[in-house]
Amino acid sequence: MTNLDPALRDEIIAAIPNLRAFAISLSGSVDRADDLVQETLLRAFANIGSFRPGTNLPAWLFTILRNLFRSEYRKRRREVPDSDGNFAATLTSNPDQNTHLDFEDFRTALDKLPSDQREALILVGASGFSYEEAADICQCAVGTIKSRVNRARRRLGELLAIEDVEDFGPDKTTRAVLAAG
Repeated sequence: MTNLDPALRDEIIAAIPNLRAFAISLSGSVDRADDLVQETLLRAFANIGSFRPGTNLPAWLFTILRNLFRSEYRKRRREVPDSDGNFAATLTSNPDQNTHLDFEDFRTALDKLPSDQREALILVGASGFSYEEAADICQCAVGTIKSRVNRARRRLGELLAIEDVEDFGPDKTTRAVLAAG
């Protein structure tokens, strides 16, 4: 930070009150806003090389702050408030060996799929590509990808003897033990 241009440093410092006001409006908390501004400034300094002089520095800083807030909001939305630990006490986990065996069964079934169906299913189902992106990668029509994915899912269900949603998760015996506990 010693190599930071003084004019750029002054512009960053001048933006802090507006960043703080924006952070307060997003978070509704002064303490949380201060944390957001601090993290924004840390990220800005860490990535100052990606800022192009002559462009809008405050806009760049506000973008960092907004993206940081949104990322943390998405993360917190998935969290469950449990300050007294009651919810955590109800959580259980299945034995690891069953998960490992289920995964091996899945890999074996996946290997039995035709390569074009396996490729389409992995691109769309596991890698998160859209049908359109997968079609571009495979150099085929979108409808072809959709058909391959559908056939692959149906065949995997047959190979793994999956008939409905109840077939996922712990087996019937484990479910009964967990329900009784």
